Amino acid sequence: MKTVEKQKFVLCLPPVSASGGAHASNTYVDTMGWSHVRFLICAGALGANVGSTASTTAPLVEQSDTSGSSYTAVTGAQLSAVLTGTTDNGKMWAIDVDLTKSHQRYMRVQAPTAGAGACLLAIVAILSDKESGAFGGGYAESGLAEKISA
Repeated sequence: MKTVEKQKFVLCLPPVSASGGAHASNTYVDTMGWSHVRFLICAGALGANVGSTASTTAPLVEQSDTSGSSYTAVTGAQLSAVLTGTTDNGKMWAIDVDLTKSHQRYMRVQAPTAGAGACLLAIVAILSDKESGAFGGGYAESGLAEKISA
């Protein structure tokens, strides 16, 4: 099986626009049984800055032992700067987390917040290096609606 077929994709933030507040529908990923997670942050048109809990703070990954409880920042899992509408339209960023280190089970990108101006954003978590249990790599098991091979 090819490496790409051994990955699971989780849509943490469906493509959505926000202005002057948090992007709706941001959620966590359950990392149990995986060795690595990459959060792929995809920007469309940004009419303002986008950050974590404020549009002035760079996006970061946070973790928790239980879903829906309080989350804390993952050390070293923060972008170097906020996303800006003047230079970052149509770009992607990745934050990688080595799950073999001492990390908690549930992770998410801290609620992305936009300044005043429409900001289109999506976040995908890509889980890889399955530690335990069978993983067939079928499209549904991989988190996909459909998968075509040519």
